[in-house]
Amino acid sequence: MILILEPNVDVASERYSQLIRYLDSNEHVTYTTHEVHGSGQVLTEVYLIGNTSALTLDYMRSLPCVKRVVRVQESYRILGRHGEEDRPTGFTYNGVTFSQDTLHVFAGLCAVDTPEHVEIMLAALKERSQVCTRMGAYKPRTNPYSFQGHGGSCLPWVFELAGKYDIKVIAMEITHESHIDEINEALERTGNPTGIMLQIGTRNTQNFELLKSVGRQKTLPVLFKRGFGITLNESLNAAEYLASEGNPNVVFALRGMKNQGGDPHRNMVDFSHVPVVKRLTRMPVCVDPSHSVGSRDRAPDGMLDVFHAAAQGVVAGANMVLVDFHPAPSKALVDGPQALRMDELSWFLDDVAIAREAYEKRKARASVA
Repeated sequence: MILILEPNVDVASERYSQLIRYLDSNEHVTYTTHEVHGSGQVLTEVYLIGNTSALTLDYMRSLPCVKRVVRVQESYRILGRHGEEDRPTGFTYNGVTFSQDTLHVFAGLCAVDTPEHVEIMLAALKERSQVCTRMGAYKPRTNPYSFQGHGGSCLPWVFELAGKYDIKVIAMEITHESHIDEINEALERTGNPTGIMLQIGTRNTQNFELLKSVGRQKTLPVLFKRGFGITLNESLNAAEYLASEGNPNVVFALRGMKNQGGDPHRNMVDFSHVPVVKRLTRMPVCVDPSHSVGSRDRAPDGMLDVFHAAAQGVVAGANMVLVDFHPAPSKALVDGPQALRMDELSWFLDDVAIAREAYEKRKARASVA
């Protein structure tokens, strides 16, 4: 059961204290509180765990400060919708709003290599009024001898260049809890010129200790990638680990499933699950066409498969696109063969805009069906 309190409730008030005293007195129920920061207001949600079936909705609504009561329908208590259509579905970080109604493109380098390449990428994004990117400093690899990323040594100059070109949010994968400290220290040392969205890669989807560590920090939002060999429900429950530890600012990323049925693509594209995730949860949904397709193969219509996959996700209502670009793909240290070229950036952004317009038209048509 979830108690949604009145907006901007005063936790120092007597009414709030009365609510807490009641909850503390109920020996059959434990609870945690979470704050949801929306536009101009803060919503406090109280999550009750235990024998809540004995608690009636009418009585719980009568408690001080309680505005609404929700029965939990899914195991992902915090991130789930539970049949409620009007609960907040996003968050704002470093001036950028992420919700189930917005769309942002995170084009950039899968793996940071040189300052020159990073600057070329960021300058191109600024020229096209983009404020988000992806930059990989830590790279988990299947082969232990493959390039693992520059790690913390590249963070200062990556962050400084991001500030120079007005990049607000960088999606950056981490593989160990120590990377959180390295990122925060580098941000502070460079004067916080940009923001970071911590990325949990598919290999760490069920690394529960890492998820708990990332969830305990509440400053940086999280991009959580679906596990490539587990069910959607298992991945959604794994994402709940982040929220259960205190950080509900999570974007859920679909990146393809490891399945030979997807050949010749790198993974079976799973973007038909965009509306499913939006229906079941309050998380904005990201699609990753680069890691789903894994090549620069081109269809007879002249468009790359990556373009088609991205459009499929956006037409289905995706809120974020994570895509690989590189100034010199042949020199890229990771996933060069699938990276798009700089002369394709405007084309890609235009194609995403066309797909988004199609989604908006479909959405408007549905409203009058």
